[in-house]
Amino acid sequence: MAKRKRLTPANPAFMEPAPEAKSAFPAPMRAPIADVAREASQAAAVEEMAETLRAAREGGRMVIAVPLEEVAEAHLVRDRVSVPPEEQAALEDSIARRGQQTPVELVDLGAGQSPRYGLISGWRRLQALKALRARDARFGEVLGLLRKPAEASAAYLAMIEENEIRLGLSYYERARIALKAVEAEAFEDVQQALVALYEGASRAKRSKIKSFMTLVAELDGVLRFPAQIGERLGLQLAQALEADGTLAARLAQGIAAGDPQDFEAEQGLIRAELTPPRPKAARPAPEASPLPAAPRAPVHVRPQGAHQVLLEGRGVDADFLKDLEAWIAARQG
Repeated sequence: MAKRKRLTPANPAFMEPAPEAKSAFPAPMRAPIADVAREASQAAAVEEMAETLRAAREGGRMVIAVPLEEVAEAHLVRDRVSVPPEEQAALEDSIARRGQQTPVELVDLGAGQSPRYGLISGWRRLQALKALRARDARFGEVLGLLRKPAEASAAYLAMIEENEIRLGLSYYERARIALKAVEAEAFEDVQQALVALYEGASRAKRSKIKSFMTLVAELDGVLRFPAQIGERLGLQLAQALEADGTLAARLAQGIAAGDPQDFEAEQGLIRAELTPPRPKAARPAPEASPLPAAPRAPVHVRPQGAHQVLLEGRGVDADFLKDLEAWIAARQG
């Protein structure tokens, strides 16, 4: 039987994997325009976000954190002249437990200014944070919204509106802020300030606020509890101040001397000064003392020098002397 012959390839390398073919042309490079477009898009997005944040910040739609020392609380004359200690203590306790829940309103005074921000509204919250910071350094910032009042008058209006909504203002406080706003040239005159700041009030109410301005002009800094003066007493006091040019000085002297420790004591001093003194009752004329009964016999009166007389005669008896002593006692009585 014939042997089979094994066949072998003519080229053994034929069975080897073919080496990777290399192109005669170089691989195409990435177009640089794509990178430029992507980078431009990213930059535009960042710029748009920055502009959105800036607009939100300046438009008062974004809460910002400001160090307490960067807030000028005296930027506006405050409408609150006093705050009950118990109410302020309750606010401090609330912020200590829950944090500042409501931002204050600020105005940017401009770069380079110190303090940088002026307070429009939120004076009580700012005071509470300052009191808390004295005990705990964590309360070193106040949360606020930036406002851009077109005029100073708009800032005063914003402050009043907030306090009217939250706690209400006394007649004295309303009158004081209107008068101070005029003094700060935010309004041309008192009438313009009253109409602008208390547009929603009736004409009668604005008239009462105007009367209380007399109290502010004459007694601001003298009264210790002015916010507690009621409508009736305040109007009576305003009328008396206009009629009597010396009343303000007498009240200042009386309050300083009386040193009232609460509003009731102070108002007692005010009422005492307003109450006209009662005329002293005329003392009744002494009734004429009855003369001694006529003696039954003659009595002769003979002067004996200064402050001395001599009575003699048969009528000078015990009954006559008794009647005479009674008459003298009645005349001296």
